[in-house]
Amino acid sequence: MKKKITWAILLIILVVTIVWTIYQNNTVGVTHYEVSSDNLPDSFDNYRIALITDLHNAVFGEDNIDLLSAIQKESPDIIAITGDLVDSNHTDIAVALDFVRNASQIAPCYYVTGNHEFRLKERYQQLEAGLIEANVSVLHDDATLLSNGTDSVMLIGLDDPLFTERNVAVYESMFKTKLSAIERNDEYTILLSHRPELFNAYVASQMNLVLSGHAHGGQFRLPFIGGLVAPAQGLFPKYDAGLFTEGHTTMVVGRGLGESIIPFRFNNQPELAIITLKSEQ
Repeated sequence: MKKKITWAILLIILVVTIVWTIYQNNTVGVTHYEVSSDNLPDSFDNYRIALITDLHNAVFGEDNIDLLSAIQKESPDIIAITGDLVDSNHTDIAVALDFVRNASQIAPCYYVTGNHEFRLKERYQQLEAGLIEANVSVLHDDATLLSNGTDSVMLIGLDDPLFTERNVAVYESMFKTKLSAIERNDEYTILLSHRPELFNAYVASQMNLVLSGHAHGGQFRLPFIGGLVAPAQGLFPKYDAGLFTEGHTTMVVGRGLGESIIPFRFNNQPELAIITLKSEQ
């Protein structure tokens, strides 16, 4: 009798876990972050950024209406898309472009590439042409100014390193070189870069805020431990999700929205990250 009760309890736990995991994998959660700086102009106080990363052609509701509604509800000033908008293993450029066309109606969109865009090879040009047609600003190792009243902050976007070099050992020094080549004054600087594992390069380059992804939140999130595995970081990745601060640099790593090689997440709901900037001037 006791064995039957034990097995019944285990079966119930298993069914609940499966149902909960399916629900989580098909819905979008919103995470709010506040990032403060004494270098941020007063006019950018409460400036809101929606971070979209690693969508991998995922769709939430018909025509991505659930994701778009979540973004619109947050009223962001800009939308930052930090790579892997498509998935190179089952690419659907039309789905990606439908999403950005609608997203760009909510707020100005800024985009950098991820490793999956590199793997598209010649098809990437089709994606980029569609992004530009949808009024998305595509940043290739360059910068633009975001203005608010008479003040401005700098927004830098880096291509995924695979577009330049296949040797992982040189990525950190390569990014330092790229960032040093961009002319900057004393503006508050926001960096869009797909790769969180290069945090040391961002700190050395004195970025104020870095928005990143790539790690998928560690794919399977374990209680009290965090993410289990991430690309380029391996088991128990350091930069899996959330806020990381060193010196004057803060990095927000989004858990992302889609999947690729591993087709599901555990305890790791797809995430829309909202970053609110706070001025300490």
